[in-house]
Amino acid sequence: MNVIEVENLTRTFGTLTAVNRLNLAVAGGEVFGLVGPDGAGKTTTLRMLCGLMNITSGTARIAGFDVAGDARQVKDRIGYMAQKFGLYGDLSVEENLFFYADLFAITGSERDELMGQLLRMTRMEPFRARPAAKLSGGMKQKLALMCTLLHRPRILFLDEPTNGVDPVSRRDFWVIVYDLVKEGLTVFVTTAYLDEAERCHRVGLMNKGRLILADTPSALKKSLPEACYEVTAEDARAARQTLRELDAVAEVVLAGSRLHVFLKPGAAGDSIRHVLPGAEVRTVLPSLEDVFIATVRREGRRDAA
Repeated sequence: MNVIEVENLTRTFGTLTAVNRLNLAVAGGEVFGLVGPDGAGKTTTLRMLCGLMNITSGTARIAGFDVAGDARQVKDRIGYMAQKFGLYGDLSVEENLFFYADLFAITGSERDELMGQLLRMTRMEPFRARPAAKLSGGMKQKLALMCTLLHRPRILFLDEPTNGVDPVSRRDFWVIVYDLVKEGLTVFVTTAYLDEAERCHRVGLMNKGRLILADTPSALKKSLPEACYEVTAEDARAARQTLRELDAVAEVVLAGSRLHVFLKPGAAGDSIRHVLPGAEVRTVLPSLEDVFIATVRREGRRDAA
């Protein structure tokens, strides 16, 4: 059953179209990741789905309720964690939790039981008396998540939750998210990290307000019409320039010290070996980053034409 259903969702700011006729459905218990560059429309989409921003046109339904017409019903069923969550630095971890529990009218034994569960789940019990201002970046994100979960939402919206957080804390955060999903929570997350997108059940690639692809990570990697070759050469930058001049090459992307080369349909890898006889050339499955870059550039060429 779909718990998020979006049809032709659009948001304009004057002459700027931030989100352009977006269509999307997310099933219950799914982790859906929305990926795109800055300015793609990810945060605007999230804020409309949470009822925090008016919809210019189109519709959005959350847990069966219309976002525009049933705002109260929607807000009772969702949790929203913004990029900069409103923690109070001079309050302790426990005091921040008490404050947000009061906002949700959660008191007494229910509050104490839920706070205990959240503190154990996030391994934050030893830090319950520490002021929020003195927490590490990863701990602040855990505290923000706990505050968001206090009213037991069915759907969790996370806006780039691990932006600027160290790799270990990012990993720990995702472990917690997946523990929540096992309990039936649905997660809609925006992220700039494509390695995090790999953790999602499905991923939507967004660019210039449009959703250009949406599928499982494995399906997206197989979606490109071009064959992908990994090239290892002594001078990667010089090899890149050489390959760009080949008619058979659709795209060349730096992948660390190597190159990922996309050949036009029908072209063979021998064309690469012919111009780079000393290079190591092998067929590889594209990464999500490869897919995103190649798709965005293809869309850009199509728009220009």
